[in-house]
Amino acid sequence: MTVRHPRYSKEEFAQRGNELYESQVRPKVEESNLGKLVAIDIETGAFEVADTAIAATDLLYERYPDAQPWVIRIGHQAVYRFGSRSLKKAYDAGLRKSEL
Repeated sequence: MTVRHPRYSKEEFAQRGNELYESQVRPKVEESNLGKLVAIDIETGAFEVADTAIAATDLLYERYPDAQPWVIRIGHQAVYRFGSRSLKKAYDAGLRKSEL
């Protein structure tokens, strides 16, 4: 088994992942994959979509063995959420973050 080590600080890792998702990946995947997970290589911009984070990262590692994957749930702000409120439903209803 290959041991992978992060090459970026946590802050830079998150910044690169979020920027790639918003600018390149989201427009391609969001409409038909809501609720699925996408793993994005923060160095190449390559990505894979799957039902679980492990499946998405495994698919990405098959193509790019040295990938630095950032995972996010499509249509949501995070991979997992705590609590019972869906932000997607709240945004669809027209609520702003300050009203949640």
